[in-house]
Amino acid sequence: MKKTAENEKVHPLDAKLSMAHFYVAIIALALGGFAGLLQTLVRSGRMELPAGITYYQLLTVHGVLLALVLTTFFIIGFQLSAVSKTIGPFSTPSRIAGWIGFWTMTLGTVMAAVMVLLNEASVLYTFYAPLQAHPIFYGGLTLVIVGSWISGGALIAAYRKWKKNNRGQASPLLSFMAVVNTLLWIVATIGVAATVLFQILPWSLGWVDSINVLASRTLFWYFGHPLVYFWLLPAYMCWYVVIPIVIGGKIFSDSLARMSFILFLLFSIPVGLHHQLLEPGIDPTWKFLQVILTFIVVVPSLMTAFSLFGSFEQYGRSQGAQGIFGWFKMLPWGDARFTVPFIGMAAFIPAGAGGLVNASNQLNQVVHNTIWVTGHFHLTLATSVILTFFGISYWLVPHLTGHTLTKKLNKLAIIQGVFWAIGMSFMSGAMHIAGLLGAPRRSSYSTYGDSTQALDWIPYQIAQAVGGTILFIGIILYIIIFIQVAFFAPKGNEEFPVGEVTDKAEKTPLVFENWKLWLGITAALILFAYTIPFIDILQNAPPGSKGFKLW
Repeated sequence: MKKTAENEKVHPLDAKLSMAHFYVAIIALALGGFAGLLQTLVRSGRMELPAGITYYQLLTVHGVLLALVLTTFFIIGFQLSAVSKTIGPFSTPSRIAGWIGFWTMTLGTVMAAVMVLLNEASVLYTFYAPLQAHPIFYGGLTLVIVGSWISGGALIAAYRKWKKNNRGQASPLLSFMAVVNTLLWIVATIGVAATVLFQILPWSLGWVDSINVLASRTLFWYFGHPLVYFWLLPAYMCWYVVIPIVIGGKIFSDSLARMSFILFLLFSIPVGLHHQLLEPGIDPTWKFLQVILTFIVVVPSLMTAFSLFGSFEQYGRSQGAQGIFGWFKMLPWGDARFTVPFIGMAAFIPAGAGGLVNASNQLNQVVHNTIWVTGHFHLTLATSVILTFFGISYWLVPHLTGHTLTKKLNKLAIIQGVFWAIGMSFMSGAMHIAGLLGAPRRSSYSTYGDSTQALDWIPYQIAQAVGGTILFIGIILYIIIFIQVAFFAPKGNEEFPVGEVTDKAEKTPLVFENWKLWLGITAALILFAYTIPFIDILQNAPPGSKGFKLW
């Protein structure tokens, strides 16, 4: 077989860049996870916070560090290593740009974190106006976004160089996926950058007295929903490309994988209004349109499930499996690289069902602003995505650092995944049930006191505390494994598993890499979904809410 970049290790200089991102991510996990544990204990009424620490300060620490910092740093680190692995080492200018992006993001993270710890920015990870934080907090978030753009630019530049040198060829699937997710992120973050730079930051600095709150929320959710897919697509990268070779099989279809990613690029951005179904000031027609577009995103998710289980069944049949589900027993349940992400895959089934509830205008009326939404969030991001990230790190970190995942660490990793599944079953399950009973989102025990209805929620708040405690044990186990495989495990050459496409698959059409076409359609869908409703928001803002003249 011809030797390609896919048969080699990630370049050592690129490995250092990726690991730098993972070190920041692990710190965010430790601090954000501890804040989450304290939250569940406070919410259950079994703990009072010391030293003047507020519940919403903890909530902001938890949300910002885990939903924004951990995910962004891990994803960029993973995608940089994936591109280096599959299309070759980065050039010196691209590598320098990657480091500039990393340090810019790190500086922004420190700025935002300091303000939160000083209780100058307890505005939650959505930082909804009229909640207001210190200007340094918003400046820090801006630097995180700008830094991610710089790193994304380095990744895209490496991809463009490969395409120039390999005209007429389909790019490696893993690099293609990384580029799609990077483009999705860049387009989506334009919305949050706009509201921070042109609305919230001038308002926080005192340059204007007020802002158009509905416009700021609309721009946030223009970003907020594709943010979910920015988290999810790296997990899909693992599921599509890595898991098949880990189990000993092959990728079911390269074309199907690329099509699903293109569909996510097209339909994950122009759907943010479904997060604002109960907000006045937006014409119901446009809400209805974006609900329809939201349900279209179900299609690539179903394609992914079909492809994954197709790979599983093909492998099982090749091993002599009989019957409808005989292949299930053939899967490598003793391999943490498979088992931990598989738990995440399984969790995505109820998580996806909950997402359909949230996106439905009628069903959303029942669960809107209840802790059901938080439970859904913990199934999607905190289970499906995070468990897959854990699974990725169990082979990627030792690969990048020159160590091995020993049998003992592999067993501990499976135990960690089981702990996570049990803890999340308690916590997310209790959140869903309490939400159906009307328990509010983002509220502590002291908020609702001893009312009759609140007493009905208390058992579920206690269950959340139990689940949160088990999850924190899972975090401790993960940190132990991470430190071991990064520094102390035996030296060796851990595989960076990149799957091959089955021989039965059709040839991949090059149209999937026609970026002018796909970015053009993306822009057209965004303009169609947002232009008229956003103009209406600006023209019909309530008196006194227009604030900054540009808006």
